[in-house]
Amino acid sequence: MTHAERKRLWQQHIEDWQASGLSGMAYCQQQSLTYCRFIYWRKKLTEPEASVPEQDVSSAGFAKVAAVPSPSSPKGLTVSLPGGVSITGLHAGNVELLGAVLRQL
Repeated sequence: MTHAERKRLWQQHIEDWQASGLSGMAYCQQQSLTYCRFIYWRKKLTEPEASVPEQDVSSAGFAKVAAVPSPSSPKGLTVSLPGGVSITGLHAGNVELLGAVLRQL
């Protein structure tokens, strides 16, 4: 079976599942399908393909980092976020706090 044929087959399964009103697990049991394979194809066929342009790395979750020494800056690491927000005074003893703050953003 070619990739295109497999894709058409799973597209039909996804459409049939949506029309059935069943949960994904129940549909797979009824059709003798592997649930993890169903999830894979459902995600692949229903989500837009993620293509990140090479020049736009910021949208991929990365930020440009540069060391800027300044005599007036507080001791420790300073993290500058988009929008002008800066977190200063970071060191090995409080770096977990940074992780907690960033997870909330």
